[in-house]
Amino acid sequence: MAIALMRSRATWKMVPNIIAHYTSSARGRRGERASSWSPLSWVREKLAPGAVEKLSEREVAAAKHASRQDGTSSVFEALPQAVIKKERQVVTKERASNHKYSTSNFKISHRRLNMLANQISTKPIDYAILQMQFSEKRASIRIMNMLCTAKDHAIRYKKLDPSRLVVEQAWVSKGPRPEKRLEPRARGHFGIRIRNNAKMSVILSYGKTLEEKKAAEFNKKLKRVVSSSLVREDVPLRNPARTWTW
Repeated sequence: MAIALMRSRATWKMVPNIIAHYTSSARGRRGERASSWSPLSWVREKLAPGAVEKLSEREVAAAKHASRQDGTSSVFEALPQAVIKKERQVVTKERASNHKYSTSNFKISHRRLNMLANQISTKPIDYAILQMQFSEKRASIRIMNMLCTAKDHAIRYKKLDPSRLVVEQAWVSKGPRPEKRLEPRARGHFGIRIRNNAKMSVILSYGKTLEEKKAAEFNKKLKRVVSSSLVREDVPLRNPARTWTW
């Protein structure tokens, strides 16, 4: 009985210590909770500048879908979105400034055809057609028809001004390699004949007319005329002519 009484007294003595221990631990937990969260710290965390990770389109769409299902979506998201039509870019086609045309390959030497090309090169289109019209060469009729067709195509298809058209370039190209043919001769001999073929190409573009060329040449000659100055200069004569020719 005495032993039980002593134990009960010892336990009653330990009760204040146990209560003090629990109260101190609870106060410590409250202090930790109070120190870990406060309105100022929350505002500081929310408004403090820092790097914000941008959500991907999938994450944004998933969040919107979840908010619609929960009924917490915004009023503005429920409104129909305006459809923005893409404006079509108008591609402006550059206006042509020249026209190229050529004959087909026909039987002629490229050297003979090159003479006609040199005759019409850098000439106005009407003047070149006139030259081919009165030329005595056999290929001149074919070249004249080609120039008329090139002029017609340049006017109709590319809307070029016929009064300013000039044969800017004219060149000759060899055709495919012809087949060799045997030419029988007397006493059992034979020769090899080759019929060459070629074609002519021209480029029609804007250039100076004959009147403009004559005016430019006249101005060039006029600039060469130098009148004597009012005051003579004492400059020694260089490369003087013979005295008897003065």
